[in-house]
Amino acid sequence: MAYAQIKGCVILTVGLQFFLVLWSYMYDDGKGAKPLPRPLQHQPRDGSDGVAIKTQTPRNPEASPASAMKDPGLGAEEWDRIQRALHWGGPDHQVTTVNMSTSPDNSTFVINDLKNTYHVGDELHVTIVAKNFAGVPKRYGGDFFQAKVYSGKQKASVFGEVLDHQNGTYSARFTLPWAGEASVAVRLIHSSEAVLVLKQHRNTDSDRIYFHGYFVGKNPQGARVEERVECNIKWDGVVLSAQRNCCCEYQDARTRLTWQCRKPGTLPCDTLVYHSVGGYRNRMTALEKILLDSKHVNRWLKGDARLIRVIASNANIGVREPCKPGLPTLIPAGFYLNNVWTSFVCGARHFTANDTAQCLKDKHIYIMGDSTSRQWFDFLIQTVPTLRRMNLHTMFQVGPLMAVDVQNNIDLHYRSHGLPLRCFKTPMSSLHYMSNEIDDMVGGPHTVIVFNMWAHFTNYPLTFFTYHVFLIRRAVVALLRRAPGTKVVIKTANTGYKCVWQDIYGSDWFSMQLDRILREAFRDVGVYILDVWQMTACHYNTENIHPAPVVIKNEIDILLSFVCPQ
Repeated sequence: MAYAQIKGCVILTVGLQFFLVLWSYMYDDGKGAKPLPRPLQHQPRDGSDGVAIKTQTPRNPEASPASAMKDPGLGAEEWDRIQRALHWGGPDHQVTTVNMSTSPDNSTFVINDLKNTYHVGDELHVTIVAKNFAGVPKRYGGDFFQAKVYSGKQKASVFGEVLDHQNGTYSARFTLPWAGEASVAVRLIHSSEAVLVLKQHRNTDSDRIYFHGYFVGKNPQGARVEERVECNIKWDGVVLSAQRNCCCEYQDARTRLTWQCRKPGTLPCDTLVYHSVGGYRNRMTALEKILLDSKHVNRWLKGDARLIRVIASNANIGVREPCKPGLPTLIPAGFYLNNVWTSFVCGARHFTANDTAQCLKDKHIYIMGDSTSRQWFDFLIQTVPTLRRMNLHTMFQVGPLMAVDVQNNIDLHYRSHGLPLRCFKTPMSSLHYMSNEIDDMVGGPHTVIVFNMWAHFTNYPLTFFTYHVFLIRRAVVALLRRAPGTKVVIKTANTGYKCVWQDIYGSDWFSMQLDRILREAFRDVGVYILDVWQMTACHYNTENIHPAPVVIKNEIDILLSFVCPQ
């Protein structure tokens, strides 16, 4: 992930129709109460889930990831629920030309029944109409839209919920949470035709990102040599070589996950020492490249530019309880005003440097995942003056990293989630599976565990990611059973996995699908799911896979509100 930042983003663009949700309106009860934000749900979508760009046929449901390996605690009913959550509609015909796809220039949106004034807490409804490049309204769904209400003057914004009617029209719903003027913005992240491209390459082209393994030892002549070969995961649909006995295999005894590398020219398999990202393969067709180029993705629509005027109200728009495990994710989950996020999920507060140090006092904090979670590690060190980074002489992308505050008895740790990890050359021994790390923790009331996992898994079959997730869930459940006072926070995926050139190595649509799996797996486990997707999707800053410090500060405030609730 950090490699993607250094090498240049390897991502195309997908914005947000975050989770398509069941549309159940709650109206004013006549007593001045305003609708509450809705719990995040998954909207069932009609239409086939084909993966070919030229022809769309229904796919058979994927086999459970437990079928090929030891069951990590994923039952058939749960896997079926996850597949329903992931289902995404799309074209019902062959796509042979880009003119058949959704045009960001021809598509539009209109505010429904705009009032002269609204009150804080009222809802606003918008209709989005998708049209192709010939200006013809589309008759099927599957486009990936992102919507928000915002005020540049007030540095305010709120995430919009988008519902796909599967007929070329979409509804967006917003809560209006601040007083003042506001506008609506809608962005086409991917056409439904581009989503087909992403599906196809995810399911059939998993080695488009590959890795290098470095074998170090003495050759038959006694000279010390290093031999570099291609490596990747061993999983159904990921083929390193069609030849038998081609490869060295390394299976982790606890997770039963296997890493494989082509056999080096002279050295034996037990001399594998280092790992790094290898490179990227682009096997897109000419049509696919056009559907994913900058003219067709991540484009703002021209639509209703009328201003929304909101006046103050005494009515509550939601009762916020202390931040604690098991709270549902709401839509919207909160809003920005003057660059400060107010949560609708729980009573989050805002922390000074001294507040942060006092909150983390006498705590062991373990942060695991990718470079977006490492941003939290770095931010805490920058925030707390007495928290000092230790030089463990490790590679920063991988870890382990550590900082200590002797004065406040704080130790802060970071480690990557392990293979598959896109990084610079690093010792294989530094790459630990996250579930194994959690299994080895003692836990307890002074322990805080924060993790995320998504960006390095976008090119693999969903079953592979799901297997990883359920290994981690099993480890978390066991940890909470033996040490129920442990605080566990899951940081969701964020938006911003985009690039200015066409590619299929990662996207917000990929990220959103993986994020759905993670949320489904942990929704009843007793952890706190910290939704940063909405926080990054609606902020005015240019989206980046590594969010700006102002966004990170607001994310950290919610984390600390969970660690130290009111």
